[in-house]
Amino acid sequence: MSPSEEPEFSETIRLGIANRLRQTRIALKLSQEALSQVSGVSLGSLRRFEVTGEISLKHLVSLAITLDRAEDFEGLFARPGLLDALAAEAGGSVKRRRAPRKPKYTGL
Repeated sequence: MSPSEEPEFSETIRLGIANRLRQTRIALKLSQEALSQVSGVSLGSLRRFEVTGEISLKHLVSLAITLDRAEDFEGLFARPGLLDALAAEAGGSVKRRRAPRKPKYTGL
């Protein structure tokens, strides 16, 4: 995926999650106000999430717990990722390297 496609792909994922949360809320016959009160997530944050897909991870987890969907997070990042695949291909582990240190300012 090219860098120019990433924001669009990210938005698609966020809006998909927001839509599924909204559908779950409606299926449980919960108003936004009721879900906001029970979850501790402000009504404004919940409304913004359902429209834009933008919410903090803390609030998303609170909503998931309230809707009894916290187990949906269990598989997140559980699959081997790209670094694991590269390590297996290289026959070992992939070492991360730190950036070189910046020279200290001497004040001259």
